[in-house]
Amino acid sequence: MTTLLSILVLVFIFIAIWQMVKIFDLTQTGKTTENNQVANDNDNRINGYLMIGFLIFIYAITIICFVKWGDLPLMSNSASEHGPGIDNLMIISMIVIFFVQTITQFLLHYFAFKYRGEKGRKALFFADNNKLEAIWTIIPVIVLAGLIIQGLFTWTSIMNIDEDADPMVVELYAQQFNWKARYSGIDNALGKANVRLIDINRANELGVDEADPNAQDDIIVKELHLPVGKPVLFKMRSQDVLHSAYMPHFRAQMNCVPGMITQFSFTPTKTTAEMRETAEIQDKVANINNIRKEKSQELMAKGEEALEPYEFDYLLLCNKICGTSHYNMQMKIVVETQEEYDAWIKEQKLFVDSLVKN
Repeated sequence: MTTLLSILVLVFIFIAIWQMVKIFDLTQTGKTTENNQVANDNDNRINGYLMIGFLIFIYAITIICFVKWGDLPLMSNSASEHGPGIDNLMIISMIVIFFVQTITQFLLHYFAFKYRGEKGRKALFFADNNKLEAIWTIIPVIVLAGLIIQGLFTWTSIMNIDEDADPMVVELYAQQFNWKARYSGIDNALGKANVRLIDINRANELGVDEADPNAQDDIIVKELHLPVGKPVLFKMRSQDVLHSAYMPHFRAQMNCVPGMITQFSFTPTKTTAEMRETAEIQDKVANINNIRKEKSQELMAKGEEALEPYEFDYLLLCNKICGTSHYNMQMKIVVETQEEYDAWIKEQKLFVDSLVKN
């Protein structure tokens, strides 16, 4: 990689010097017009055909990408109530961008070919054209305003919390390089917390206020369990640097900022078991396991252990580059039935019971 980068740097330096020499030549005076001409008719004709060739290339590669990867699987596996709205907004944006890109790229390359430089031909110059300027100003304004307004309505519908739904309150606590979750217990109210209250000797790693009555029934875990169909309100904190709580299948992401509490809410709609049964996830798992099988054969040939088979799980990821082990900052999310969740939560220790007695 270092060798490749060194070669690229040398190539760019050579190109820069070459361009500087050309600019220097063009600035010289006392030469004829033909000697100062940037390109002759033959050069312009070749460049014009190259523009058409590149246009054909980008359209061809676009068609190939659509045929091979155009199903957009990520747009059909959302597992939250607001997920389809986010997906629809993304699809509409992609369609508009693709349409505009297709038209503008065609016009750009076609006009570069059609109006290529020819000796003796002068360009027709317009000082201004109010009609054209109005068209290419008003149309983008209308389109962008539509996308922005739909985005604002979508965001507002997600962020407006329905208090009547009585959402379950859960804290997501980020630190380099792991996640912890704190459940609010029977009272559904999180106890106060502050990083200044962290006491490793007492196993109080989240800085929960031990004197707060609301903290007594809090539950701290390293694996997040959520009941399907139950609204969840996440309160997010960071211990050290800026992190980002990203749950891709739930179309949820919110920054975790040191010194403040941010929040995000959603309602899970598919259990982990249900998602594992979908055709898209099964294809993904099969593909990953085929790759792991080939890799395991190589490892076993070297006397090393084989890789374990992959099984789909929802994940909480950090979507900010927060340090050297950022890639490994993730927590498993289990979405299950209310009965399964109740059985799991009963097995967890309360915060007061997990503290180390002095």
